[in-house]
Amino acid sequence: MTQREAIIPAGRDALYEKHGYSAAIRSGDLLFVSGQVGSLEDGEPEPDFKKQVQLAFKRLETTLATAGATFDDLVDVTTFHTDPQNQFETIMEVKNSIFSKKPYPNWTAVGVTWLAGFDFEIKVIARLPNAA
Repeated sequence: MTQREAIIPAGRDALYEKHGYSAAIRSGDLLFVSGQVGSLEDGEPEPDFKKQVQLAFKRLETTLATAGATFDDLVDVTTFHTDPQNQFETIMEVKNSIFSKKPYPNWTAVGVTWLAGFDFEIKVIARLPNAA
């Protein structure tokens, strides 16, 4: 049976312990990353929407790096949006700055009514490049 290994970026232990989940779980050569949001250091949402999206991607990048992965290792992306119609252009601008070359990961966008005070969340599955 494949063992699960929790991945927690440095300095974020208290946040994940407080809420009782892991930033990511490594299982074999796959990494399942929990939803990442654009939170400030105190855990509150970044009020500027574009900065919130950028910060969510930055938090994702840090979690991936902690496990030895990059954006190039993503195979599945799910994003959650509180106002997709009005947020789409901004999200695409940030997304396209990160995923600028093929092959792109598959992507599912979901409109939601509540994200604990946030307006954007991203969760992914990555294949770890150097997994045994």
